[in-house]
Parts: sequence; C-alpha cells; structure tokens
Amino acid sequence: MNGIINCYKPEGITSFDAVAKIKKTSKEKKVGHTGTLDPAASGVLPICLGKATKLIDLIMNGNKKYEVELILGTVTDTYDKEGKIIETKDVEVCENEIIGLINSFKGEIMQVPPMYSALKVNGKRLYELARKGIEVERQARKVTIYDINIINIKNKTVKFDVVCSKGTYIRSLCFDIGNMLGCGAMMGNLKRKSSGIFNIENSINVLDLNENNIYDSIISMEEVLKIYTPITVNKKFYTLLKNGVKVSDKSLIANLQDGLYRVYDEENNLVGIGKMGENQFKLQTLLI
Repeated sequence: MNGIINCYKPEGITSFDAVAKIKKTSKEKKVGHTGTLDPAASGVLPICLGKATKLIDLIMNGNKKYEVELILGTVTDTYDKEGKIIETKDVEVCENEIIGLINSFKGEIMQVPPMYSALKVNGKRLYELARKGIEVERQARKVTIYDINIINIKNKTVKFDVVCSKGTYIRSLCFDIGNMLGCGAMMGNLKRKSSGIFNIENSINVLDLNENNIYDSIISMEEVLKIYTPITVNKKFYTLLKNGVKVSDKSLIANLQDGLYRVYDEENNLVGIGKMGENQFKLQTLLI
C-alpha cells in the first residue's frame, strides 16, 4: 500500500499513536508521519505508507498554518498549558500594543527551541534533560513567519492564525511574544490547519479510519507530487540517475530550470524526484 493519508489528529493522542493506528488498520509495515503534533494539539498530520515514506522529508519541508491561542500573563516550563506554572504577571498592555508586537514577528526571525522539545544535544533529547531539571543552552535557529492574522483579543487571550516555515516552534513564538510584551505568555490550544498542500478541510480523523474506508482515503504519490513539472528520461539517463550520478549532459538539462521535477522512465513509471541545480541533474528521491 503506497500513498499518503491526510489525517486529522485529535487532541489527546500522540503522533505515534496516529501512526500505530494507521499501521494496524492498513497492515502496512512502513508507515510514518510528516511532522510531530504534541498530544494536546490537533490538526493536519499527513501520514505516509509504503514507498511514500520516502517522501516524508519533502512533505515536511512545506509551510505550516496554525490557529494559535496565546494566553498572556502566565509562563510555564513547557511554554504551553500542559506545563508547570513558573510565573504569573498582570497584563498591562493595550490591544494596539499587542497587535503591533505580534505583527512585528513577521519575516525571518531567530528562534530558540524550547527545552521541552525532541531536539538532541549530545545524543540526548532536550525533553529528557528537561524532565530531570537540566537546562542546556540552545542555539537560536532562523525560521520564517510568512503571515500572522489576529482573529480576536478577549481578556488575556489572543487568538491568531500564523503561516510559518518548517522548524518553527509555536510555543517558543508565544513565549517570545509574552517576553517582549513584558507580561509573559504561554500557548493555549493549537490547531494545525495545513501542512504543505494538505489542509484541514480535506482531512479525515485518524480515529475514524477502518479497514473499509482506509483505501478510499489514500492519496497517490503522483497526486501529491503534481506540483512538480514532469520529465521523462531515456534508459541511459535512468540508469545513471538510479546509481546516484549527477548528469550534466545538455540533451537532458538544456531546458531545465533549477528546482525539483517528477521523473518518469520511458514506460511512464514514476521513478522519483529529481533536482536541477549548478548545471547538474540528480535523482534526489528514488521511488521504485
């Protein structure tokens, strides 16, 4: 079984739970998700099956859209509502200040990952260290906030949509906003509304999948990859590409622009994803 399911993960289960449910229902051994959602978060969680697991990294690179609940005046050790409260402050900022500050985060920003995250330092997951009361220095990373749309502000709670790049921690974004406002903040509810081309409107609750409907929910690899221009390669180039050779032959690359392509053989079989760059074409992902 090869393909992708646009799953909706409800609150209360882990991303691993969602993968385990798909694996059991589909009886497919190779199953993987495309970006962890915390147990308390909900939303879009594309899950790949079979050969489509080779597309996980590609799918994860897509932009994400979240609906965020920001709670001002409270700081927790995990930066969200699941953590232990370590500080509370009065909220003495006006609505215009809140709006202006939040919008100032648009663009490229440097963000420090939270201690309660799955990143590794010296072979140890940060959350493992955090649970032992150990805090280590984390390197700030460049992420991009493409858009922020504030939905409403009520009392100490701000609800907004954010479109961001891969690797953005919304919990850290909430923490940083609260820190700069001077009152502290934590993330409340979080819902992922889209991940790359996958959106919440077309998702199916992972708990509703069963042996009767799972096949109807599978999206083919070709459907997911249709955003990339297709090219067909002859047998000679196919052999070279399959063996990892970077091809610079003008008869193949003359009309190719830098970027990704769907690669087919002469029998119209989807071979994989190729990348053109530096006057060379290379098969980035082999799908057969």
